[in-house]
Amino acid sequence: MNNVVSDEILDHYFEVTERAYNIVKISVPQSSHFYPIAKDFLNMAKAYIEDAKYFRSKGDYIRALGSIYYAHGWLDAGARLGIFDVGENHELFTLAK
Repeated sequence: MNNVVSDEILDHYFEVTERAYNIVKISVPQSSHFYPIAKDFLNMAKAYIEDAKYFRSKGDYIRALGSIYYAHGWLDAGARLGIFDVGENHELFTLAK
């Protein structure tokens, strides 16, 4: 099952997503209705990162890649919605104009 996705591809997307995860800060106050949503987005990203690591350790590179993509998608969506502060990082996130 590992013949489609290489270690280099996984290494790249793991590194990009982990960089993005480490940049993200929740930007809404705890009293906001959006705070639990921001926490949920962050928890979902972390869960998918862990899933990606698990699948990779089992040699299931396709599911690992899919999981790391999902993780980054949660982070990107939170940044785009404005519940995450990512500065003006247009390299790792698709920000609104």
